[in-house]
Amino acid sequence: MRVLHVYSGNLFGGIESFLVTLARESARHGTGTTHEYALCFEGRLSEALREAGAVVHLLGPARVGRPWTVWRARSALRAVLEAGAYSAVVCHAAWPQALFGAVVRGVGVPLVFYQHDALTGRHWVERWARVTAPDLVLANSRFTARSLSHVYPRAPFRVRHPLVPPAASPLSAGARAAVRAELGAGEGNVVIVCVSRMEEWKGHRLLLEALGRMREERGWRAWLVGGAQREEEQRYVEGLRAQARALGLEGRVRFLGQRSDVPMLLRAADVHCQPNTSPEPFGLAFVEALQAGLPVVTTAGGGPLEIVDATCGVLVPPEAAALSSALLRLVADADARGRLGAAGPARAAALCEPAAFLRGLDEDLRGLRAGESRA
Repeated sequence: MRVLHVYSGNLFGGIESFLVTLARESARHGTGTTHEYALCFEGRLSEALREAGAVVHLLGPARVGRPWTVWRARSALRAVLEAGAYSAVVCHAAWPQALFGAVVRGVGVPLVFYQHDALTGRHWVERWARVTAPDLVLANSRFTARSLSHVYPRAPFRVRHPLVPPAASPLSAGARAAVRAELGAGEGNVVIVCVSRMEEWKGHRLLLEALGRMREERGWRAWLVGGAQREEEQRYVEGLRAQARALGLEGRVRFLGQRSDVPMLLRAADVHCQPNTSPEPFGLAFVEALQAGLPVVTTAGGGPLEIVDATCGVLVPPEAAALSSALLRLVADADARGRLGAAGPARAAALCEPAAFLRGLDEDLRGLRAGESRA
C-alpha cells in the first residue's frame, strides 16, 4: 500500500514531529505500507523527512493571497497523484485539506483528513475545507473528535492517538549531572522543564507567575525549551524574559531556545510542566515527558485529560496559586516524584506505542478502496 501525506511544511511543532516519527517508525517496522510526503515548503520538516529515508515531493510555496501559487501547487499535486498508484491521500490539518482536497477527489484517490486540532467551523480555512468532505477522519484525541461535527458532521471517524518515538537511552549519573550543571542546576535542585512551541496559550506566562510565587523556595530551577519561529513568537519570548526579570527569577529560569536534544533534557530534569491556558488538542510533549519518567503537571483541559491521570501526574485549574502549590509539593517530595515518574513509561506506551499505531493506521487505510471515494 502506498500512502501520500500532504502538509504545508513551513514551521515545526507537534504535527511536524508526528510526521517525522511516522516516517522513521514505518521504515523501522516494515509494515508493507510506503508513506510518502507532499509539502509546499522546503525547510526543517522536509530535511528531517529525507534524513528518515522518506520520499518528499515539493509542491511549491502556496499562499492563498497569491492565487497563482495555489494553482501551481495543485497542479504539482495532481501530477504526483497521476504518476503514482496511491491507495490513499492524508491531508494533515484544515489548510492542506482546503487547498488540496478537491484535487485528490478529482483524481479518484480516497481522501483522509487527519484532525490535529479542535474545529469551530467559523474560520475561513475550515469553511473552505468543508467544501470537500473526506472519506475518513482520523482524530488525534477524543477531545478533537468531539468538535468534528462543526465541519464534517457526517464523516466517519476514528480516534488515533499519535505515535511517539521509542524511549531514548537513560543517562548515566555522570552524564545527567553534567547536563544539569551546564544548565545551572546543582545536585540538590529539582528541575522543572517546559518543552513547547513559543505560543502564549502554551502557558509560559502562567508558569512564570507560579514560579514567582515560589521564589523564596530555594530547591528548584526551571528550563523553558523552544525557539521562536515567527516575529510574533520572538516578541512573545522577549516578553517572557521581561516577566522573569520583573519576578526576580533571573538565574533560576533558563530560556534554552530551540534544541535538538530534547530527549536528553527531559531525562536530566525532574518534573514536566506545561500549563496550557487553552485546551491542547492532544499533547505529544506530555507523552514524551511520561516516557522519560517525569511526573507531569498541567492544567485540566483538552487532550491532556486523556494522557495524564493521578497515577502519573497532577492536573490543576489554570490558576497560578494552584499551579505553584502543585509544583511546590513535588519539589519537596522526592517520593511522590519517584512514584509518579515510575508510572509514566507504561502510560506513554499504552497511549502511543509505535507498532500499535502503525497497525491501526494500516487497518484504517486498507478499509478504503480506490474508486470508492465520494463523488
